[in-house]
Amino acid sequence: MPPAGEPPFEWVSEQLSPTGADLVRGEYHPSRSAAGTGGGGTAARGRRRTRASRYTSERDVGDAHVPAGTRIGLERVATGLSAPVAVCHDPAEPSRRFVADQSGQVYVHDDGGLREEPLLDVTDHMVELRTQYDERGLLGLALHPEFADNGRLFVRYSATRRDGTPESYDHTEVLAEFAVDGDRSPVDPGTESTLLEIPSPQFNHNAGDLAFGPDGYLYVAMGDGGGEGDRAPGHVAGGNGQDVTENLLGGILRINVDSEGERGYGIPDDNPLVGEEGLDEYYAWGLRNPWRVSFDSEGRLFVADVGQALYEEVNVVENGGNYGWNLKEGSHCFDPDSPADPPDDCPDESARGEPLLDPIVEYPHVRGDAVVGSAVVGGHVYEGSALPELEGAYVFGDWATTQDRPSGRLFAARPSGEGWELEELVVSDTRNGRPNRNVLSFGRAPDGELYVCTSETHVPKGETGEVLRVVPRG
Repeated sequence: MPPAGEPPFEWVSEQLSPTGADLVRGEYHPSRSAAGTGGGGTAARGRRRTRASRYTSERDVGDAHVPAGTRIGLERVATGLSAPVAVCHDPAEPSRRFVADQSGQVYVHDDGGLREEPLLDVTDHMVELRTQYDERGLLGLALHPEFADNGRLFVRYSATRRDGTPESYDHTEVLAEFAVDGDRSPVDPGTESTLLEIPSPQFNHNAGDLAFGPDGYLYVAMGDGGGEGDRAPGHVAGGNGQDVTENLLGGILRINVDSEGERGYGIPDDNPLVGEEGLDEYYAWGLRNPWRVSFDSEGRLFVADVGQALYEEVNVVENGGNYGWNLKEGSHCFDPDSPADPPDDCPDESARGEPLLDPIVEYPHVRGDAVVGSAVVGGHVYEGSALPELEGAYVFGDWATTQDRPSGRLFAARPSGEGWELEELVVSDTRNGRPNRNVLSFGRAPDGELYVCTSETHVPKGETGEVLRVVPRG
């Protein structure tokens, strides 16, 4: 489940109209100030709560900062899930999908619907999930590039704290492999092969997504370990996001799962810290909670990183890139001592001398009296044919704008001049033009069409989870 700002669902901001990226007409220009766009500067410092209004008409979709754009339809594909976080197709049978549910199961979905018995159930391997808000669980799923031949399936899940881990730590993040037979019969969880076990100090900011790149390597998204400001117990001085020597938190890892060795994986020779100070698994760092990653056909790695106090961001991640957290939140300065009142100046490089790279897209949590979003949810570049107006657009979303009701948003971003043009997708068959569901994740079919994973609750419980297909407007 994508994590909201800290603390979840407080919707509190000391800056109701923060200085930042100009999203008028959807263009992101990080050098501009909102003060010149009619948005105003910094509001009074008194704490004030704002709540998204209950939208009643389609013209309320979009605003001066994220305008309404392409109209789409949403077609129900799979229902009865808890909180679907990943969907991918079986390359041996394109009509067969695998759907990962945060509650601990991987289901097979085909023309006959969702199979009642899971393909894989790791519930007994996981930490017991809370009955309220929880960011732990089964968080990622990826199929080996040669899955049709070898049946190798990889998952990320939250397990109990291991022996030897400090007692204050909350749980362990596990990367594991399972073997799936040709009939796609239920997998014996006892056949698990563990690749990584990463201690996590808090229950949140676990990231969890997995993706194989065009290079054949597995990319693993890791959050900073949780808490606020990246400095709670279990966070090194200066923050886990800026450290590459003590743990594997706060970045993107890249490993070779086809290599033999004691660790069960190998390190690509061109990983940026090979032969340098730091942990070889790192590919990029400076991330808070990279919730969903994806590659497009050009090999670009898109990573959505959930912010803390004021901003959400999307990055195109490069080998060795440092994306700023916790020195910056998006393209803006960040101070853990005053997260909602950031300083005017901050470093433009890390203590190691690396430049801090800005996102390609960002948006504020609150603008004026409206909640824009709370937690970005990464998606995919649209490369299908059903919606030519979205060709080449990065389609993504935001989890929720209010705790009162399901309230996710769907966005599209396109390169435009020196920046990216951002718009809100309009759902044609709802009264308010929005999905009216919480947005959890996205998936992509072999033909480039997209799925949206959703639910109606804020917890990985119940049966309101659905997988929807993005289709032309009805």
